[in-house]
Amino acid sequence: MLPPSCFIRNPSPTFLPWEWKSPGSRGGCSRGTTSSVLLSSPSQRPVRCALLGAGFAGLSVAWHLLQHSSKELRVCIDIYDEVGIGGGASGVSGGLLHPYSPKAKLLWRGAECWKESLNLLSIAEAAWHSRESTSETQEFDQELNGFIVRRGGILRPAMDIKNLNVLNDNAQNCLASCRIEPIDKDTAQSLVPKLCVPFNTAFYMPKAVNIHSQRYLQALFLACENLVKELSTSGFGGTKLCLHKKSVNKLLELQGEYDAVIICLGAKADMLPELSGRLPLRTCRGVIAHLQLPDNIGEDYSDHSPSILSDAWLAIQGPRSLYMGSTWEWKSRNYLPNVSAEEATKALQELLPKASAIYPGIKDWTFAGARAGLRAMPPLTPHGSLPLWAASMILWAEITLVNIGCWRTWFKRTAVPWFAWETDCPSCALG
Repeated sequence: MLPPSCFIRNPSPTFLPWEWKSPGSRGGCSRGTTSSVLLSSPSQRPVRCALLGAGFAGLSVAWHLLQHSSKELRVCIDIYDEVGIGGGASGVSGGLLHPYSPKAKLLWRGAECWKESLNLLSIAEAAWHSRESTSETQEFDQELNGFIVRRGGILRPAMDIKNLNVLNDNAQNCLASCRIEPIDKDTAQSLVPKLCVPFNTAFYMPKAVNIHSQRYLQALFLACENLVKELSTSGFGGTKLCLHKKSVNKLLELQGEYDAVIICLGAKADMLPELSGRLPLRTCRGVIAHLQLPDNIGEDYSDHSPSILSDAWLAIQGPRSLYMGSTWEWKSRNYLPNVSAEEATKALQELLPKASAIYPGIKDWTFAGARAGLRAMPPLTPHGSLPLWAASMILWAEITLVNIGCWRTWFKRTAVPWFAWETDCPSCALG
């Protein structure tokens, strides 16, 4: 790998064909194929990057690109998202974060992913707590008036014998940094009163977290802005970050203007004509319902109680507020976050019986609204649904968002050095 002080720049960017690969089957890129290695210098023009998408993937890419690159060269990042920060599927996410599959099996690269996710969460929280109220941040104030990370843990009751055995076996291989603790019914109900534990065993992840997706994304963007300001005061004043609330309809619109284009659009990547029909993705629309506990109900949900995972999950937002999800409408092409009355009714009819099977008290909660997002899932592999990557001369595409978000940050950290140092490798899968 080339040293961090080097950046491979393509002086005449052109879009070239690329090959999609999964991270687990990465093909090597010969270092001998590099055509222009430019050492950074004060007189070197800024490296201009267009970043499409301001969700989990896009903003974590922005953070790591600024962090890894700016001290060696001046980087100008333009983020394009027509609906703004977290306006797509990322902002709708329920936010239950842990490094395990639904069967409690550690995800591929789970330890690294979990570590990187917690690191980004701490960065976002620090940016929020140190934030000064200025004209630049006032638009975020309303969204940030609440928790970013809720550390009450996550609880998963075993719902049948087979489920119990699988969860128990996989829990033996859990991470020390995110333990899975088998607990009995009494202990589970001390955490969540009136919880249904049909087989006398639940699996508790005390270190798992619940993030408020929209607030987290706003806070991470503030962290990126703070990093740019910090670099400017440290003598790296050419580094810039700008958010454009506009869409890019064709990648060719950007040709000749940027040294690199980074695509973090999730399911919307298929709307670009250059990528349409070429991505091996499975789309799935999910509806999440917001429920509130009426004022006339005295027994609220303890602020220290965990969120709940089962056939339907409950992401606790506070003593009298929670999100319930999620539906799975495969092959949907509906990108709209708005949910019609008919779609909301259908979602409630599907989710409430599942939720009441584990938390009967849900019957006392009332419907307060619903939002939806379109997931982009890659093909299944022996390791699960792994993120897919591709690179071309100036095109870098992160084309899928995983439902469990801890993979995203690890891939962004891994990808950025490759992006900065091997930009002209025509076909390279990252892992």
